[in-house]
Amino acid sequence: MTKLMHISNEYLEQKIYQIRGQKVMLDSDLAELYGVETKRLNEQVTRNIERFPDDFMIQLTFEEANNLRSQIATLPTESHFRHKPRVFTEHGILMLSSVLRSPQAVQVNIEIMRAFVRLRKVSLSYADIAAKIEEIESRLAGHDDQFKIFNEIILPLLEAPAPSKRKIGFKSGKKDDDA
Repeated sequence: MTKLMHISNEYLEQKIYQIRGQKVMLDSDLAELYGVETKRLNEQVTRNIERFPDDFMIQLTFEEANNLRSQIATLPTESHFRHKPRVFTEHGILMLSSVLRSPQAVQVNIEIMRAFVRLRKVSLSYADIAAKIEEIESRLAGHDDQFKIFNEIILPLLEAPAPSKRKIGFKSGKKDDDA
């Protein structure tokens, strides 16, 4: 068994973009990771196009490509795409491993699949946190009125009464009580 090539998690996760509501990777990024030219990767995809339905691979419009370019810090702003780039969903990337059969492609695909799984776990934990916050907020919504009643009626009853200035005890009626 060959040793897996190590690619940093951060590097891979930076190469995963959100397009049309799906997490995808750009053909040029995948080609770089696989150690092939983008042109060669796309040639293999074209030769095996039946393996890449619309939910596996998306051909970007030039507008989408330019929007993506503005998100990618490594691309110079004067750079333009000559061809409409392709992006691949997680399933499309899996399919690429059957089209690109090099040991490097297989190893890279394993690392990419792990990156997708990590991102999915993170998004699920955020969803759990958001659901719990919403539940707490809904519980507390009715408590505002209860706290208002408590503050206006009950708290004043709990306060100690102001000390009386009247002395408690028996008054003899004499002014001088020095007997």
